[in-house]
Amino acid sequence: MTVVLPDRAALSKALEDAGADGWLLYDFQTNNPVPRQVLRLTGMGSRRLFVYVPKQGDAVAVVHRIEMQPLEGFPGRILEYSEYSELHDALRSVVNGRKVAMEVSKDDAVPYLDRVPYGVVELITRLGGTVVGSAPLVTRFASVWSDADRADHVRAAEILARVAQDRLRSAVARAGTGLSESALQGEVVQALEAEGLVLDHAPIVAFGPNSANGHYEPIPGSDRMLGANEVVLIDLFAGFALDGVFADQTWMGFSGKNVPDDVRTVWETVKAAREAAIARVQTEWAAGRVVRGFELDRASRDVIIKAGFGKYFVHRTGHSIDHRLHGSGPHLDDFETHDDRVMLPGVGFSVEPGIYLPGRFGMRSEVNVYLTEREAVVTPGRRQGELVTA
Repeated sequence: MTVVLPDRAALSKALEDAGADGWLLYDFQTNNPVPRQVLRLTGMGSRRLFVYVPKQGDAVAVVHRIEMQPLEGFPGRILEYSEYSELHDALRSVVNGRKVAMEVSKDDAVPYLDRVPYGVVELITRLGGTVVGSAPLVTRFASVWSDADRADHVRAAEILARVAQDRLRSAVARAGTGLSESALQGEVVQALEAEGLVLDHAPIVAFGPNSANGHYEPIPGSDRMLGANEVVLIDLFAGFALDGVFADQTWMGFSGKNVPDDVRTVWETVKAAREAAIARVQTEWAAGRVVRGFELDRASRDVIIKAGFGKYFVHRTGHSIDHRLHGSGPHLDDFETHDDRVMLPGVGFSVEPGIYLPGRFGMRSEVNVYLTEREAVVTPGRRQGELVTA
């Protein structure tokens, strides 16, 4: 596949806003997903690769001689290297006297933006360049969905919702019959794959106290059997291609007919926190106001804090979704980080507040949102209102 450069007019404006002369995209052994997303690179990445795209003028690729094939048809100049001295000379000719945007984040404030090693920054600086952060460029050119992405995501989201509800209804009816977490996990995978979806990781299935572990992974043979009157959590994520835009949801059930007051209180609090974030983004976005990720986290988190469960909400409210499930765009986070990046039309993210009571149970409700020019669209079309019960 031929390398594709970002729209140059849009990039020029974004670079102006970022205070940079050009975007220096760097990768080594595919550790930085951004160049591959932006340039649509394929093929090996076992050597250092630099691609410089300036506000004006030719793009320049600095590439090792044994890895030229992925750069076939490159729409710009190619500087080849083998020895490190050649690499340094080529880079000096590109960066000397210029401000270059790279995937760095001061103090590692946003790890999803901190993809370039410190040593590479040192090298660029020694060769005469000045490195600035590429955050707004990443949002605009790596994290915005295409029309096809949106269509695939919406289709996948409805399938996930249907599978989750079906498997929850089946599971809560089988309490006490020996149904294990890993067995239910296998049923979810089979149902998703039967619908033509692909997964990059097995879904999370957790019963009772295991649901209080936000990233629990059942292990066959040592996982839990579903008993009566237990919380059931299914967190599932899939799409139509491994490099496509996935849907990501969490659904909750209870293996009994009468939900105890403490379980219901936690569920209603989590649901209200979910709705608070959705209401905030939909209201602000429709009004044409700037929306930042940390603001949506705060709207959701404040609900849980006010209800007295603040210390049990131990993760951010949501993550970016692009061609990686945990993408590089703005996160809903004023907790693990302070993500003040501006949302743009075309970006997508999860909304997934949770409350986790160690040794007892946990609750999470997860939906996804994508932004059009004036609308914040929630997927799936119908989000969970009540717990699925026996």
